[in-house]
Amino acid sequence: MDDVVDALDAAAGTTCLVGAGGKKTTLYALADRLDRAVLTATVRIPIFDREVAAVRVTDDPVTAIEALRETDSSAGDDAFPLGLVPERERDDRYRGYDTAVVDELAAAHDGPVLVKADGARTRLLKAPDEREPQVPAGADRVIPVASVAAVGEPLTAETVHRPERVAAITGAELGDEITPEMVGHVLAEPRGGLKDVPPDATAIPLINAVDDDADETTARSVARVVHERADVPRVVLARMIAGEVVDVVE
Repeated sequence: MDDVVDALDAAAGTTCLVGAGGKKTTLYALADRLDRAVLTATVRIPIFDREVAAVRVTDDPVTAIEALRETDSSAGDDAFPLGLVPERERDDRYRGYDTAVVDELAAAHDGPVLVKADGARTRLLKAPDEREPQVPAGADRVIPVASVAAVGEPLTAETVHRPERVAAITGAELGDEITPEMVGHVLAEPRGGLKDVPPDATAIPLINAVDDDADETTARSVARVVHERADVPRVVLARMIAGEVVDVVE
């Protein structure tokens, strides 16, 4: 299972990315490999026009998808992967849709829908607050992401988004060295990576930035902790900057 689409079971339906340390690169890798993919968000997302064939800014994504379906099929396919967002908030980012709108979009589209459903301010690890993540009720799968590069760093705001929440989940103190056990605990925790996963959705944690043998050894330790703490079908070890799966730990 060396392909990211297969590893994340993302060939169809709605796939939501949450967590930190690789959400956007994973979304872009999936969009590049999938037929008729739509890339959207339920939270703010940086400008991603270069990662897709086109971005349409519209309050009515369902109508936009239906209009594409009515065009010549070859012309319609050339529009994908397609970004759909409701508003350009600033020069550097778009806003996201309400979760119910994304469910309506997914029901209207005949291809996969990829959703950025969480923010992390480019940190390597995070735990959500009470308003996060923003996962549509109809999501088919949720991919909690963490970067293996967090291991060995201090539990501070420079590395971790909402470090106080990670501390609360793991029992660590702010400033402590982040361990594989801490990262695995956060990924497997209903207050962490598994927060608000819909009952019928599948969670597939992804450990990113596995760039060498040492990283792989560390990532396998994280994956072991995830499997000890959560009922997930697999943990994916990846190098998403290159769109590569390193291994799948079942």
